[in-house]
Formats: sequence, structure tokens, C-alpha cells
Amino acid sequence: MRDIIEKILPSVSKPGRYIGNELNSIHKPHEGKLKFALAYPDTYEIGMSNLGLQILYHILNRRPDIVAERFYAPWPDMEEKMKENNIPLFSLESWAPIKDFDIIGFSIQNELTYTNFLNMLRISDLRLYRKDRDDSHPLVIAGGACTNNPEPLSDFVDAFVIGDGEEVIVEIADAYKKLEGDRPIRDQLLSSLSKIPGIYVPDLNELKDVKRRIVKDLNSIDYPTSPIVPFIEIVHDRATIEIMRGCPRRCKFCQAGTVNKPVRMLKPEKVIALAKETIKNTGFEELSLVSLSSSDYPHLYDVARELGTFFSPKRISLSLPSLRADNLKEEIAKEMLSVRQSGFTIAPEAGTQRLRDHICKDLTEEKIINSVKTAVKSGSNRIKLYFMIGLPTETDEDINGIVDLAYLLIKEAKAMTSRAKITVNVSTFIPKKNTPFENEKMIGLEEIKRKQDYLKTNLKHKSIDLKWHDRGMSTIEGLLSTGGKEAGKVLFKAFEAGCRFDNWAEYFDYSKWEKAIAENTDQI
Repeated sequence: MRDIIEKILPSVSKPGRYIGNELNSIHKPHEGKLKFALAYPDTYEIGMSNLGLQILYHILNRRPDIVAERFYAPWPDMEEKMKENNIPLFSLESWAPIKDFDIIGFSIQNELTYTNFLNMLRISDLRLYRKDRDDSHPLVIAGGACTNNPEPLSDFVDAFVIGDGEEVIVEIADAYKKLEGDRPIRDQLLSSLSKIPGIYVPDLNELKDVKRRIVKDLNSIDYPTSPIVPFIEIVHDRATIEIMRGCPRRCKFCQAGTVNKPVRMLKPEKVIALAKETIKNTGFEELSLVSLSSSDYPHLYDVARELGTFFSPKRISLSLPSLRADNLKEEIAKEMLSVRQSGFTIAPEAGTQRLRDHICKDLTEEKIINSVKTAVKSGSNRIKLYFMIGLPTETDEDINGIVDLAYLLIKEAKAMTSRAKITVNVSTFIPKKNTPFENEKMIGLEEIKRKQDYLKTNLKHKSIDLKWHDRGMSTIEGLLSTGGKEAGKVLFKAFEAGCRFDNWAEYFDYSKWEKAIAENTDQI
């Protein structure tokens, strides 16, 4: 198979997605070891940007009795070549088929990757429905943000990890090794897994009884300081350190902030040590300190100042995603811009104070204006604003508030520099499980279009760029994020109709989903 793969790679786009052997990748012999496949149902560029998967890869491979290898969704041109040459989905480390592994762990972060998940099983010569798999098949487990509502995938996945994965992933491996050699291992293993806190096994335990798995002390996690360095550019092409998990804010629409309680923080000295060691072992030219709300990290300024002092002479820049508008400090902004220019992101979410108060977004207009001024004063000319339409209780006045606020902010920014530009990103509110808004109704396609058209018509300025999320994508994401097993039936129909890469505009086909929904109207 290796010879065939080498032969077809020059004929596909971005062959670097499939060759493996990157710096810091880990290669082990398979004999006598538990073989754990770590799979991400999207392209290499997106999957390699996922910090969680890098952490699990490191945790599993530090065990001498476990080998963990990576699998990503092949781009359509590569999938076609694989079909032509009868090549199943293979790992990057050894080019071994995924069906030869003992456990397949999928990290599923976005509902629009569900069809890719099914497709990865199919092109691996694995049966899609869990009821059709036996001891000759790998165990299929899933974790990640989407397992907050696992039901749409419950006919396809053997077991779900609900919550943090760093500790439970080892317990899963140990449960398998304890039963290795026994038959029937599948039934025994699933029974054992159902008793582990944080694991939901359909048919064996009730989702409502599963206690979310939480890593109580982030400082106890064995973080990788030699993460894999890709050969090709990825979405987040930089070193990443998670400084805080959870969020002290209580925005009613935010699932991540709701479920990742309590807030846990990495000690500042550990952040600094991890950052220095990671940069030394990778050669990245940018370091990102990430969390749901990085500017709420109480040690941020001290950490940013020390890292800035250490990295600036080396021309290594510091980025801080998820900064809050109400506590953006000029000193931190200057540290970010000390090496290279970058933009700042502010998320008012709603255009009026009334609606911001309703969704518990604790931002006043004054705070938003001051944050823009701070960013510009620090040397940034590019500001990104994030808003949502379709929020509960929203009126046309709130939509017009987005227009008014954008014009006000560009005016304030232009008064400081003529080069100021603002990008207004507009998404559609999607109810999410385990949030105060989980039972709210999502607006329909026509209402999304009406609101988007209003913004397109009224928000016209040479220094304001308006972007919006595809209304069809938002609608399907909403169906899958709140639906039950019946949504899984729609998913399967859409997959059978050819849906793949639904989070990619060039491949998303709403008409196929629409037909799948129509064929299951009695189910949803």
C-alpha cells in the first residue's frame, strides 16, 4: 500500500496533508501495544490546529504500552484516488489502515463535520452503525464540544466522553488492556466503560446520569512541549498554551462557558516555562495564549510582559485570542504589537444595551468604545467585531443597533488614524444544549435572510467590511446541535446523498439536507 500512496500523492492538492514524518511526530512499532487512533473529521490544516488532540497524542504516546497515531479527513481529490486504488483511510505515522487499530477516538468540535465523521468510517471499510460492529472492529468513541449533545451520533458511536479528556483517555486505554484477550471483548469493554465517570454508552447508561468529567487542576496535565510542527501552513500556525479553562462570565448563549465550570487556571510560572520550552522545541514564530476569555486571566499582564521581553529580540510575536473589550489594557495590547502588526477582536454580540443585558453580555457602549481606542492607540488599525442575529427577544431596533454601533466605532477609530478598518462578522444565534437558551427557538431561513439583507443594505462604509455566516449552514448546525436520535436519521440521509465537508462553503449543499429533512418530517 505504501508504494501506491507514494505514487498518487503528487497528483493531489496539498500532499503535505498525508505524508506525516513532521518534526516531533512520534513513531513506534505496533507489536504488543494498544493501538489508539486519534481522528479529526476535517482536513489536516484544521485538525492539526486543535490543541486538545495534540495533548491526547502526547499523553497516550508517553505510555510505552500504547501507540497513538493521527487520522484526518482526506480532501475529495485524495478520497477519489484512494477509492480508485482501494486504499482505506490510513494514519500519518505508519500509513497503517485505521481498521487495524483497537480504538478510534474522534474529536468532534463542530456539528457540520458529522458527515465527514461518517465518511471516515465508510472509507475505512468500517460499518457505520454500532449495532453492526463486532469484536473484529475497533471501538469507536467520540469526545469534544459536540458531545454536549451526543444523541444525533448515538446510533454510530460506541461510547462518548462527556467533558475533559486528559484523564479519562488513559482510563479507557487501561480498561481495554485489562480485558485484552478476553472474548467477547466489545460487550465487556462497553460495560466497563459505562461505569467510568464521564462516559456515556448508549443503551447501557442514561445520559442524564453521566457526570461531566472535569480536570480539577490544569497544572496536573502533562502538556506537550514538543508538539508536532506541520510541513504545510495550518489554520493556527503557531505554538499554543492554554492558560485558563472555563469562563467567569455567564453569557446565556455560550455553551463552552456554561459547561466548562469551574474556572481553572494555569500557574503563571508554568505558562512561562511551557511557552519558552515549546518555542525552543518547535521554532514557531508566534505564541498564542488561549482561553475562552484570556483577558480575565489575572496574571495576564505579568505573563505577557515577561514573555514579550524574552521573545521580542527573537522576533517571536505574542497573540491573545478572546480578549474582552471591557478589560483590554494598553500595556497588553502593546506587547501583542511589539513584533508584528495584528488585529484586535471585540465581541459585543448585540447592537443595543437592552439586548446585551438580556443575554448577560456585560459590555456597555462606553467600554466597547474605550477598547477600540485602546487598540488603535496601541498601534492596531484593524478591529474585528462579532455580532449575532436571531438572539432571543431581538427586534429590528437591535439589528439597527449593529449598524449604529459599527458606524460609531469606525468614527472613533478614524479620529485617531485614517488607516482604521473594521470588519463586522455576523453569525446566527443557535440554541445549544446545557445553556440557559437551550429551549429557545432558532429563527428560520427567511428571517435570517431578511436580517442579513438589512445589514447589507444599511452597513456600507469604505472602511467597514461586512461578513456573515451562511444561513443554510446555521440552520443545519441548529438541527444537529439540539436534535435527538431523529436528527441522526436526517444526518444519515444527507450523508447518503453525498454531503461532505459541510462547513466548507464550496461543498455545502443545503438542497441535499433539505431533501433529507423532508424525508424525515415525521421524525423531527
